[in-house]
Amino acid sequence: MSTQVLKDIRKQTIQDLKNFLEEKGEKGFRAKQIYEWIWNKSASSFDEMTNLSIKTRDLLKESFAFQKVTIAQKQVSSDKTIKVGFRLFDGNLVEGVLIPADDRMTACVSSQVGCSLTCKFCATGYMERKRNLEPGEIYDQVVLIRQLAEEHYNTPLTNIVFMGMGEPLLNYANVLKGIEMISSPEGLNMASKRITLSTAGVAKMIKKLADDEVKFNLALSLHAANDVKRNEIMPINETNSLEALGEALRYFYKKTGTRVTYEYIVFHDVNDKIEDARELYEFSKIIPCKINIIEYNPIAEASYVNAKEDRIEKFRAFLEAKGVTVNVRRSRGKDIDAACGQLAIKEKPGSVA
Repeated sequence: MSTQVLKDIRKQTIQDLKNFLEEKGEKGFRAKQIYEWIWNKSASSFDEMTNLSIKTRDLLKESFAFQKVTIAQKQVSSDKTIKVGFRLFDGNLVEGVLIPADDRMTACVSSQVGCSLTCKFCATGYMERKRNLEPGEIYDQVVLIRQLAEEHYNTPLTNIVFMGMGEPLLNYANVLKGIEMISSPEGLNMASKRITLSTAGVAKMIKKLADDEVKFNLALSLHAANDVKRNEIMPINETNSLEALGEALRYFYKKTGTRVTYEYIVFHDVNDKIEDARELYEFSKIIPCKINIIEYNPIAEASYVNAKEDRIEKFRAFLEAKGVTVNVRRSRGKDIDAACGQLAIKEKPGSVA
């Protein structure tokens, strides 16, 4: 048996597949059927492609492989949130979360194995970045979480947020290709407006999103509207200052007309005072936006704690009095380390789940 490393079938375009088939004496139109099995029907093996002859399927098996994502481990929270450990084809692990709510069923997915950013409050920020996820691996997370939503809650998936492990804008091409296959009619056909990409703030890539005229939503993980504080919490701010981000956001809004969401975790005695709220209000005037105030979920690596409830309430009331749209997001899945900022692989790659 050949020991050659087989190509990932999901890295092939329709034209690539057409060329391959024709070189092998097969009908070129089969490429469209194969592509449909891969992206529309979420096939994970060639044997599933029942409208292809056994000869054609065997030909595909000889040259290509599915670099499948599988569920390695699963935890269900007392609030019904489900955290999933996904095993990648090379043994690496990433995490995703299914977040059920009364009005929506949300998949939180990862874009990198680990993260190269070092946000001080985030468990993933204390991991090294091993590699970017491929479009098929991003797509697979959505497919598998969608299956969990239907199996556990008999409810279809409605929303997708790129708020898991990694910085999506540092895996730009793969993330956009993954979103394309999730949202296009040739893929899962989920509405772009139901997809939100969250970034720690890479100014030049926010501008690239604008140039590419993306249809999905953008969220900025802000957490301070003061450069000194943000530098301390999120070192990426040292090279992507609030001024640079403000300029990129203006450009994004001008090109797309899409309102941006600012995510703001409130840390006790760090960024929870009225003066911080005032700075956030000033930043919020740059473009139309809404603000999600998020409870902090403590991690072992950091000493931050959540702001007190009365501070959060005063913070929210100040912004609302200024006419800002504000939501306070309560933690979900905290008891299984599935809440915002808590995702970090505790199992060693290659070990048995």
